[in-house]
Parts: sequence; C-alpha cells; structure tokens
Amino acid sequence: MDLLDFIPFKTEFAKAYHGLTGNATHTSENPEFSELKVRRYTRKASEIAEFISTKTDHWLGWMLRNHKTAVGGMTVISTEVTSFALLGMKIQVTFGLLEEKDASGQTITTLNAKAVTQIDSKGDMGESRRMIRMMLGATDFEFRRDILDDEEYYSRTLDAKGAASAFQQLFDEARLHHKKKPAGSPKATAIEFRKSAAKAPAKKQVIPLKISSKPAEPAPAAPSANGSNATEGAKPSRPKVTIITPKKSI
Repeated sequence: MDLLDFIPFKTEFAKAYHGLTGNATHTSENPEFSELKVRRYTRKASEIAEFISTKTDHWLGWMLRNHKTAVGGMTVISTEVTSFALLGMKIQVTFGLLEEKDASGQTITTLNAKAVTQIDSKGDMGESRRMIRMMLGATDFEFRRDILDDEEYYSRTLDAKGAASAFQQLFDEARLHHKKKPAGSPKATAIEFRKSAAKAPAKKQVIPLKISSKPAEPAPAAPSANGSNATEGAKPSRPKVTIITPKKSI
C-alpha cells in the first residue's frame, strides 16, 4: 500500500489539479480516475451506438456531428457539447466502439471515449472528464446487465493484446495539455466599440467694427442720362433774411 493512499481527499485533489492543467482526457485500461475506465459490454456495437446517438439528440447542449464506420469496423460517433460552466465553450467528445467475437461466438463490444475542450487556456476545470463520465454513466445504467469486467473479458477474448492495444492507441493520442500556438500565427484582433465623437460646435465668425474718426464724405451724384449731374435741376434753398430795427422811435 502506498503512503499517499492515507492522504484524505486524494482523488479530489488530483481531479482539481488535472482540471487546472489539462483541457483534454480519454479513457484507458488503467486510468487515474475510475470513471475513465474502458467499458465492455456483451451487446452489439450497433445497439450501443444507437443509444449514444439517441441521448445526444435529447440532452440539452449536446449535438451529434458525425456517425460513421471507420476502417477496421470501428464505429465512430462525434459529438459537440456546449459547456455551461465554461460560459458556452465547445467540447468535442468522440466515442469509439469496436465489436469482436469470443471463442463461443458471442459478441463483445469495447467502448472508448475522448474529449477535447476548445479553450485557449491550460485547464478546462474538468469539464472534458465530466462529459465522458456523463455519457458512460448513462450507458452503464442502460446496459447494466451486460457489463463485462476485465477478468472475464481476458478469459473470453481471442486476441486481447492485439485488438485491445490497437483500438486503445487511437484514443491515447488525445491532447492532454494545452499547446501554445506556433510562432508567427495570426493573433485574434480585438474588437473595440467606441462612441462616436460629439460634433464640435460651429465657430462663430467675428467681424471687427471700425469707426472712422473723419466724417464720411458724400458720394458724388451719379450723372443723369444727358450727362449733367442730378443736382443741376434742383431748386436752391432760400437764404435766411434777418431784419434789424433800431430801438429809437421816429
């Protein structure tokens, strides 16, 4: 027994650490967390794939992107999940199902999953792991009578190392940590919303008023049609006459 097992809340601390340092996760044979264990069922791959597709169509925030059969008979279901905890960030969740036959001809289906968060940071707060746990938990409940443990699987399968290792390798290449963008890649342009500048008030034109000290001379009269000035025909004003009388009486 490891001494670290005596640390209280060891699993919770580990989940918090991975949530702050990783933005992707995937299932494996020996995962650090039990919810990321590879699932195996004694059901056909088509039945399990149909269940996953149906859940994707009905769950809020989930969207089915692709459902196809790849080379080698593997069924691949690609989904996109909108994370409410990450304020609408998208999480790409992919499920892979591989069907095989045991020695007695019975069907065994292996289910793997991986999730990558489209976020430009080091961690996704564990959202990628929770999305996988959400779907695998629903699948375990639906096919709870058909779950196959590791001991029984390895005793029944014909090629445990070949099929399991090749299938698992497809999901082990998931990006576990945030990768920085290569140098020289274009940066996102920030969008700034600026208020339109207020229109400046129109400038008033000041006309200086100058008063001349000399009295203005009368303008010359305009000549008439016959060439004479307009003042020639005007009557002269009468002169004022002053009568002076002596005081002596005659």
